[in-house]
Amino acid sequence: MAGHSESKSIHDFTVKDAKGNDVDLSTYKGKVLLIVNVASQCGLTNSNYTELAQLYEKYKTQGLEILAFPCNQFGAQEPGTNDEIVEFACTRFKAEYPIFDKVDVNGDNAAPIYKFLKSSKGGLFGDSIKWNFSKFLVDKEGKVVDRYAPTTSPLSIEKDVKKLLGVA
Repeated sequence: MAGHSESKSIHDFTVKDAKGNDVDLSTYKGKVLLIVNVASQCGLTNSNYTELAQLYEKYKTQGLEILAFPCNQFGAQEPGTNDEIVEFACTRFKAEYPIFDKVDVNGDNAAPIYKFLKSSKGGLFGDSIKWNFSKFLVDKEGKVVDRYAPTTSPLSIEKDVKKLLGVA
């Protein structure tokens, strides 16, 4: 695992999709990424999933990708299997962006990508992710440029997304 601390970019990581297949994040080079830890049973679920879908719909053709990582570390609000989570997000909220394998975002077993995100942009309370729907904005080169609180609505960061996309 020591090699991961050398990572300079999100594009250096490989993650698992909801079906357990490896996804090399270098395939997202040249895209602006919004990386979110999601949960199906959180008070923030409806607003976040709704607005993430709106943001994605508006900017996907201009280079925005949303990467959703289910996590069950906060109030056990993501207890389902990957299939159930994908079904929920895609059916109820019309999520067209990728939903990945369920991960830990905090602690010793945190996914390497989350260790990288947190080390790039510590939050108000240090590194640890505080709750579901924490958001990280990553530029086209794979650098983490901003981190947003769970309560920050996806639509409120639209201006930051547009800036990175170079959209007027």
